[in-house]
Amino acid sequence: MPYPKKSLQLMLVLTVLSYFQSPAIAASKELRWTGCGISKLGFMQDLADAYEKKTGVKVLLEGGGATKGLRSVADGSSHLGGSCRLPLVMENKDGTFIVEDKESKVKVIPLGWDALVVIANKANDSATAITQQQLHDVLTGKITNWKELGAADNPINLYVRTGKISGVGLTLRQQLFNNTGQEFRMDATYLASSGKIEKAVEADPYALAVSGISSSRHRKVKMLNLDAIEPSQNTLKEGKYPLYRLLFLVAPHNLAEHPDLQDFIRFALSPQGMSTMKKAGTLPYQQAINLIFTGTTASYLHTIDLLADRNIYTLTGK
Repeated sequence: MPYPKKSLQLMLVLTVLSYFQSPAIAASKELRWTGCGISKLGFMQDLADAYEKKTGVKVLLEGGGATKGLRSVADGSSHLGGSCRLPLVMENKDGTFIVEDKESKVKVIPLGWDALVVIANKANDSATAITQQQLHDVLTGKITNWKELGAADNPINLYVRTGKISGVGLTLRQQLFNNTGQEFRMDATYLASSGKIEKAVEADPYALAVSGISSSRHRKVKMLNLDAIEPSQNTLKEGKYPLYRLLFLVAPHNLAEHPDLQDFIRFALSPQGMSTMKKAGTLPYQQAINLIFTGTTASYLHTIDLLADRNIYTLTGK
């Protein structure tokens, strides 16, 4: 797998300790965060509560998905956002690349790692494991019955996100297929959010879906082993669990003009912020930096590198 260009490699070895200075009193007593439901359920509420306790500044959280998280910050309708995917990058006919205009005026800061997990209904007792190749075949319609996965003879009711640019949908295409345009099974049930998918799996005994461990662990669902590896914070940190992505904090491109937002970012990246995330069940980015090179596809790394060159992908927001 090719390594990203020098810009990203330098970023990974630079220390961010200088960023962990004591935050100044925030100018605003209320911040608005919009974005990825997996981040919201997985750790943002805990992070917001801890920040309010420390500073008195309330962080109001609104879901809506990764795309809304990126674009609401870019257009100024939210102070901060959450995204479980990278901003969209498209290739021109001449081989150059551009960032989707609606997502270009932001900075994305990696906060945590999220295992992409295959979830099933808790009543599906015989379903315990799946391989990446089997997941590939389920998503494309080559496998349609649970018996092909070693479970009882029942149809697989597949649930997936609407569109191709959702946090789970886009990253799954990048990480499992290395193809952002990959089509999924046409007769699957397409839903508008990961939260709706997780709730559908809770209710359907023959359901199968992919979501993030950060939110799935809060639901009454079963998470299947993937390639014989149990999904957990430990197996992810150790580099054993094979399918994962980054979770980002989204900030405006002119972050330097907003000391109150910088204060929250400093807190989120501080030891206290990382401890809060870890207790909530999400692996902090700084505690597993090596994962950026050990399990991400060339497509994912290339996109990070392009965004780093444009100072959109940044470890501290600076």
